[in-house]
Amino acid sequence: MNLHGLNDNEILESRQRHGSNTLTPPSTTPLWRKFLACFNDPLIKVLLVAMVLAIGIACYECVTQTPGITPFLEPLGIFIAVILATLIGFILEVNANKKFNVLNQVNDDTQVAVLRGGTVTHVAKKDIVVGDIVFLRTGDEVPADGVLIDSTSLLVNESSLTGENSADKSHLPHTDNGESTYPVNRVLRSSTVIDGTGIMQVDAVGDATEYGKVYQAAQIASTEPTPLTRQLEGLGKLISYVSYIIGILVLVGRMAMFDYADFNWLSFTNYSLTSLMLAVTLIVVSVPEGLPMSITLSLALSMRRMLKTNNLVRKLHACETMGAVTVICTDKTGTLTENVMTVAHSQIDDNCSDTLLAEAISVNSTAFIDGKTSEVLGNPTEGALLKYIIGRGFDYLSFRRECHIVEQLPFSTLRKYMATVVESNAVSGRRVLYVKGAPEIVLEMCHESLTDDIRARYEAQLAEYQDQAMRTIALAYAVVDSTDPLIDADSLKPTPLTLMGIFAINDPVRHDVKSAVALSRRAGINIKIVTGDTFGTARQVARRCGLWDDNVDSDANTVAGTQFAEMTDDEAAKIVNSIKIMYRARPTDKSRLVRLLQQSGHVVAATGDGTNDAPALQAAHVGLAMGDGTAVAKEAGDITILDNSFDSITRAVMWGRSLYRNIQRFILFQLTVNLVACLTVLIGAFTGQQSPLTVSQMLWVNLIMDTFAALSLASLPPSTDVMNNRPRRQSAFIVTRPMAITISIVGVIMAILLFGLAQYFKHTDAPLSEFSAADYLRCFFAGDLRHSLMSTYELTLFFTVFVFLQFWNLFNAKTFASRSSAFADVRSSKVFFATAAAVLVGQILIVNFGGEMFGVEPITLTDWIITFLATSVVLVVGELYHLARRLRKQCPN
Repeated sequence: MNLHGLNDNEILESRQRHGSNTLTPPSTTPLWRKFLACFNDPLIKVLLVAMVLAIGIACYECVTQTPGITPFLEPLGIFIAVILATLIGFILEVNANKKFNVLNQVNDDTQVAVLRGGTVTHVAKKDIVVGDIVFLRTGDEVPADGVLIDSTSLLVNESSLTGENSADKSHLPHTDNGESTYPVNRVLRSSTVIDGTGIMQVDAVGDATEYGKVYQAAQIASTEPTPLTRQLEGLGKLISYVSYIIGILVLVGRMAMFDYADFNWLSFTNYSLTSLMLAVTLIVVSVPEGLPMSITLSLALSMRRMLKTNNLVRKLHACETMGAVTVICTDKTGTLTENVMTVAHSQIDDNCSDTLLAEAISVNSTAFIDGKTSEVLGNPTEGALLKYIIGRGFDYLSFRRECHIVEQLPFSTLRKYMATVVESNAVSGRRVLYVKGAPEIVLEMCHESLTDDIRARYEAQLAEYQDQAMRTIALAYAVVDSTDPLIDADSLKPTPLTLMGIFAINDPVRHDVKSAVALSRRAGINIKIVTGDTFGTARQVARRCGLWDDNVDSDANTVAGTQFAEMTDDEAAKIVNSIKIMYRARPTDKSRLVRLLQQSGHVVAATGDGTNDAPALQAAHVGLAMGDGTAVAKEAGDITILDNSFDSITRAVMWGRSLYRNIQRFILFQLTVNLVACLTVLIGAFTGQQSPLTVSQMLWVNLIMDTFAALSLASLPPSTDVMNNRPRRQSAFIVTRPMAITISIVGVIMAILLFGLAQYFKHTDAPLSEFSAADYLRCFFAGDLRHSLMSTYELTLFFTVFVFLQFWNLFNAKTFASRSSAFADVRSSKVFFATAAAVLVGQILIVNFGGEMFGVEPITLTDWIITFLATSVVLVVGELYHLARRLRKQCPN
C-alpha cells in the first residue's frame, strides 16, 4: 500500500493518460431537427405529395373555372392536417422531455477524502484520478472504480449497477464465495457504503468506470422501428398505389370516351387537361388527410389518460407499442419485489421474552429507521429486524438510550457475527452479551444449551428457509456476571450462549405482481427475469410470481450472465426464447438479451430502476422505468411507472392494444369515406358529369368531419377483453381481412345508393316525401346520363345524404372488433357522443349558412327528417349484426 499517495506531477500525468472523473454528456438534437423528423412519417409524406398536386389543381381551377380562394381550400386543408399532425406530436414530446432534462444528477463537486502527498485531504469528485487512494465511510458514495486495499466490515449497496442492495466487500480476494456479480475486492462508482469502512485505490475514472460504460450505452438509441411505423408504411404504400391506379383508370376511361371522329386540337387539349385534373383530384381525394392527425390525437389522449393509471409516457409511440409487446424483460428488485428487506418467518425460543428479544435487536445493531419515510439507514438485514420489533410495539431508540453499551464487536464477513455487551434493563441491570450472525456460527456457540433434537429441528427449519432463497440469521445471548472484557482484539472470548431464535428475511414480492403476471401471460406475453442476484433468490421470486414451475421448468430455462457473455450471438440466439431467468447479469447482458430477442422477431419491453438497466431500457422497443428509479434509468425509458407496480405495466399493455384497435376503427371509418368519395367522383367521370360534391364539401368530409371522427374514436375507453388475445404479428397488415371486407362492401353499397340518388334527382322533380323504390330503380337504370344536371337544392340533399351515411357509419366503426351495441358504455364514451353530435350540428350549420362557399342552400325540415331517418338504416343494420353475434355467442349450438 502506498502510504504517501500521488504527488502533483503524478496527478497531472494520470489525468492526461486516463482522463478526468467526469462523464461525457450526451449530444443533443436541435429542436428544428426534431421537428423535421416528424415529417418522416410515411403518411405525412403521402400527404405532402397530395398537397403539391392539390395546389396544381387549385391553380388550374382558379384560372379556368372558379376565380378566388375557394379552389385553394383543399390544399389549405391538407396543409393544416399536416401541420397539426406533426405539431401536436412535436409539442407533446418536447414537453415530456422537459420532465427528464437531467440525465446525470451526480454532484461532481462532492468532496472526497483522499491521500495525496502523504496527507489526507478532501478534493472534488471530478478531480479524482487513477491511482488516488480514497477513504470510504458509512454513507459515502464510491466516487470511481477501484480495488480495496483495506476494509472493515464493509457492506455496499450496488443496486444501481447490479440490482443488489447489499453486497459484502473485502480487501481479501480469497473471501469471495463466487456469488457476487463483481469481485469481492472491487468497489464501483455510484454504489454507496451502507456499513463499515474501507480504503480503495482508483483504477478507472469517468467514462471508463462500469457506471460510465452503462451511461454511454444508455445514449445509444434503439434503431428498431416500432410495429405501428412498419404497418403505417405498408398502409401508405397501399394508399399511394391504389390512388395512382384509380387516377390512371380515370384518365384512360376519359380519353377513351373522347369523340375522335370530329378531332380538334384545341378541344382535345382542353379535354385532356380537364381529364388530367380530374385524375389528380381523385388521387388527392383518396389520401386520408385525417389519419396522421387521428393517430396523433389517439396517442396524445392515451398519453394523458395513462397518467391517471400511473403510466407517465415520455414518447408518444410507446403508448401503442406496448400493445404489440411479446416479451417483457424485467428486473427483480424494485419491480417484482418491494426492494425492502422484511422478516418473513421467525422461530423464537419459548423461554425468550419479547422485551429481551427487542432489546437484543435494538442494541446489537448499527442501523436506523427514518421516522418520516420508514427508510432503512444502514444494513438492510438489521433494518428488517428493527421493523420487526417496531411492528410489535417496541421503540428501538428507547432501548439504545436506556442501555449502556460496555463493549461492541462490529460485524465482519470473516467472523460472520456481531456482538454487543450492555448493561441490560430487560435483565434487571445485569450485564448481557448479545450475539447476532450466521445461524451455523451462532448455533455452534449455543452447543452447550441445545439438545441434539432441538438443534436438528432448528437446522431443518433453516434449510427450508434457505431453500426458499431467504437470508437467515440467528440471535443468542448470555447473562454475564464477570466484569472482565469479553472482546479480545478482533474476536469474542469463548462464552456459552443461549439461543433466542432464528429469522428468515427476504425482499417480498409485491402484492399485485402474481395476478398481473398471470394476466400478462394470458395475453400471450412472455416474461423473463434479468437480475444481478443469485439463481436461488431469482428462482424463488419467479416461483412466487407464478413464472416458474418446478414440474415444467429446468436449468435449461436459466443462464448466468457470465455464461451468456461468453456465448457468440449465434449461440445466444438459440436459447433466448427459452430463457426464463438470467441471474448474476451485468448491465450489458440485459441489453444484449433485448437486442437478440428483437432480432428473433419479438417486440420487447424492458423494465428497470437502476443505472444498470439503462442500456436495456434504451435498446428495447419500450423502456419502462420505475418511478423511484435513478435519473439515468428514467431518462433511458419511454414510460415511467410511477407506482412501480407490475399491474400498471399490464394496464399499459391494455391501453396499447385498445389504442391500436381505436386506430383500426378510424382507418375503417375513413377509408370507407374515401372509397365512397372516390367511387362517386369516378362514376361521375365515366358518365361525363362533374362530381356532385364540390371542393369545399370534400374539405368538410375529408378533413373537418374526419378530425371529429378521429377525436371521437380516439377517445373510446380501453377494453379489458383485448387482454384475451395474443399480441399481433409485426408483419400483420394494419387493415385486416374483416376490415377490408367491411370497407369494400359498405363503400360499394353506399356508392351505389348515392349514384342512384343522383340519377333520381336528375330524372324527376318529385320531392323526397314522394320518393318510392320503383322510381328509384327506374331512374337508376335511366340511359341518358350525360346532360342531366341537379339543382343546387338537390346537390345539397345529395351532400347531406352523403354526410349522414358516414355519420351513422361512425357508430358502426365504434363497435368494430366487438359484439357490443354502439350505445354501450355511454358514460365512458361521452367524448364520442359529443363529437358525433358536433358532426351533426356542423352539417346543419353548413347547409343553412354555408351558401355559395359550400355550394349549398337551406333545405326544409321535412327533408331533414326524411334524410336523417332514411340514412339511419346504416346503424340499424349494424346493430342487428352485433345483436346476432351476441346471440350466437350465448347459444353456440
